[in-house]
Amino acid sequence: MSNDTSSSRPRGVSLITATAIVIANMVGTGIFTSLGYQVTDLPSGFSIVVLWAVGGLCAFCGALAYGELASALPKSGGEYQFLSRAFHPCVGFIAGWLSATVGFAAPIALAAMALGKYLSGVTSIVSPVTASLAVVIAVTLIHSSGIHVGARFQNIATWLKVLLILVFIGAGLLVTDAQPVSFLPEAGDLKLITSPPFAISLVFVMYSYAGWNAATYIVGEIRDPQRNVPLAIGIGTFFVSLLYITLNAVFLHVAPMKELAGQVDVAHVAANYIFGNEGGRIMSGLICLGLVSSISAMTWVGPRVTMALGQDVRILAPFAAVTSGGVPWAALLAQLAIVIVLILTATFEKVLSYVQFSIQLCSCLTVIGLIVLRRAEPNLPRPVRCWGYPFTPLIFIAISVWMMTYQMLQQPHESLAGLGTILIGALLYWISPKK
Repeated sequence: MSNDTSSSRPRGVSLITATAIVIANMVGTGIFTSLGYQVTDLPSGFSIVVLWAVGGLCAFCGALAYGELASALPKSGGEYQFLSRAFHPCVGFIAGWLSATVGFAAPIALAAMALGKYLSGVTSIVSPVTASLAVVIAVTLIHSSGIHVGARFQNIATWLKVLLILVFIGAGLLVTDAQPVSFLPEAGDLKLITSPPFAISLVFVMYSYAGWNAATYIVGEIRDPQRNVPLAIGIGTFFVSLLYITLNAVFLHVAPMKELAGQVDVAHVAANYIFGNEGGRIMSGLICLGLVSSISAMTWVGPRVTMALGQDVRILAPFAAVTSGGVPWAALLAQLAIVIVLILTATFEKVLSYVQFSIQLCSCLTVIGLIVLRRAEPNLPRPVRCWGYPFTPLIFIAISVWMMTYQMLQQPHESLAGLGTILIGALLYWISPKK
């Protein structure tokens, strides 16, 4: 009789866990914070719904493209692997560099900042900064314990967060004292939808949707990745799109726009109208638990990209170190250090705009890479093919370019900071000896 215990525990994570990772990466800081930045310039229920629907369409089209790439190139690393194959190892390295430095660390810091803000609405015993630091350190310790511990924690945290949002939506729809907001098109809505503020608001929306590609970063840890990764991406993105559109409609249905405008903790404002002040405090506490799920998912995924870089680039070789349980401990600690620095030094809005420009640029290049590989390697095995090709990739590319163009014009400092980070990555690649 074999003493191998692997037969009693399937290797890698399941489709359910992979989908949970996608949902947890997506549902987090953005949905609980960004509406306050949108209603200031888009004071229309219809334009807000269209805004989130456009974001969902863009994310879903991107997810279809990533699904094909993940099935054709089933190796952990996400954009690092895809762009290296489609263009040049330098382009892939830059994408991995962004993920390793800010692509995951900045969203983790943003989620932790939001958690601290929501927690301040529950209790004043712990300062927001202290709470943020304590959570990111605790989650990092959990994920250092091994993949199966992380998987169980991720599943529980994610589905509790989804349940929380469904309760929030259900309770909001039962509110009879609704706000006078219309979700049908009215005079002036078309002008709002084609305006620069709409494109800039899309930056916040796409940040909220960011994470639909999360499963591609841990392909090597997912069972039957050529089947389960595309499924996890597609199912997770479609489900989250429905949640986002409905939840934002509920926020506008229950709370006045003037009170939501400029607020980071919009869910807390809405909860006060749904449940009263005490109920709002309880909901804010539950939202904090939901944000822990997002922090956990990104803490799990991010170090895998840094580990992949360390395996290929000699100067980053120390980050390829793993424990006996397969945890990239050096990359995990490096990510934690960057997160702590961002929490202590950066502001929420500027970090969000800076990181989203870089993320969207990498995603746009990756989807272009799908088209390049279709032409350059037509015989590459593709167990899953992008539905709606070439229209769905082109929709994603068009929306991304439109959004990034306006962001360059309206937020030049944050955009240039993103380009500067890319330049540093390119220089690091060319001066580093390769393995």
